[in-house]
Amino acid sequence: MSVATGGSEAAAAAGGGGGGNRVFFQSPRGGGGSGGSSGGASREDSVSAAVVQVQQRRHQQGKVTVKYDRKELRKRLVLEEWIVEQLGQLYGCEEEEMPDVEIDIDDLLDAANEEERTLKLQETLVDCYKPTEEFIKELLTRIRGMRKLSPPQKKSI
Repeated sequence: MSVATGGSEAAAAAGGGGGGNRVFFQSPRGGGGSGGSSGGASREDSVSAAVVQVQQRRHQQGKVTVKYDRKELRKRLVLEEWIVEQLGQLYGCEEEEMPDVEIDIDDLLDAANEEERTLKLQETLVDCYKPTEEFIKELLTRIRGMRKLSPPQKKSI
């Protein structure tokens, strides 16, 4: 099915004969008008129904994508909140006053093994004056089994 996306003018142009854009659709069975005078209105209604159907399909596809990623995103958010809280305790300050410390979870997940992850975290926390071993151990336990988040991919319809 091909639908013009120019609003009501495109639908009106499609309803009239002329050399405008063409819209192809299947008219619903049993729901159409029987008179020749209502043919233009019936066509316009069918075009708007087709546009609404396409929009509903796109909305449904969006919902499915979000449902699949929601659980992993929620885990990631909970982990990031925990990290901020723990860093606040390690540095003895609020988030706004904290030194610029960046812990990239995806970077840790890319690491080949636990030792490499530990080294990356130790390098990141080198300026911390409190012991970081427990934090690192707990963080590595929490990321175990997590997946790297891939950027959303747009599909053309």
